[in-house]
Order: sequence, then C-alpha cells, then structure tokens
Amino acid sequence: MKKISKFILAVTLGTFAFGFQANAEDFPADIKPLMQKYTCFACHKVDARLVGPAYTEVAKKKYSNAKIVELIANPKPENWPGYPPMMALKNVPKADAMKIAAWINSLK
Repeated sequence: MKKISKFILAVTLGTFAFGFQANAEDFPADIKPLMQKYTCFACHKVDARLVGPAYTEVAKKKYSNAKIVELIANPKPENWPGYPPMMALKNVPKADAMKIAAWINSLK
C-alpha cells in the first residue's frame, strides 16, 4: 500500500510540474513529440531531478540503448534508490523507445 501511495504522489507531483519544467529548446524536434506523447515530461527533466532522475543522470549510468528500452518497458526500482518506482511503459513502441534512448545517451 505504501508503494501505491508513493506512486500516486509521484504522478500527482509530476502532473503539477508538467507545464513548468520542459523548455522546447531542451529537446530535439524529433524527440519532443515522443516525450509529450508518452508523458515523460511528467516525471523527468533534462538536467534536474523532478519525480524521476534527470536524463543527464540516466546517461551517466552508461546503459546501452537496448537496456534503456528494456527499462522503459520494465523499470527496475533498485537501479534508482531514493526515487519512486517508475511505472512500466509497455505502450511505448520499441522504435520510439530506441529514439528516446539514443537521445538520452547523447547527453553524456
């Protein structure tokens, strides 16, 4: 039950922050629509913690693009202690997830 409460809080905070944290210039033209479509902005920023880790922090983990794609669909909370668990986003097609992963890894 405690995990559900944390998740609800995370989604609520992410939803509140949605309109305030992402600047258009922070995202390439081909990536921004994907981030909006799959609501990535609700929990992540490019270079600062929001609900989830900043994309620059994800890039520092040096995951392969394939690993990021896997983690989008099946997140592993143990990889990010201190953060609420990410919801599995199985609705993100592999091709779109691969574009997002490649962009994240370009932030290194």
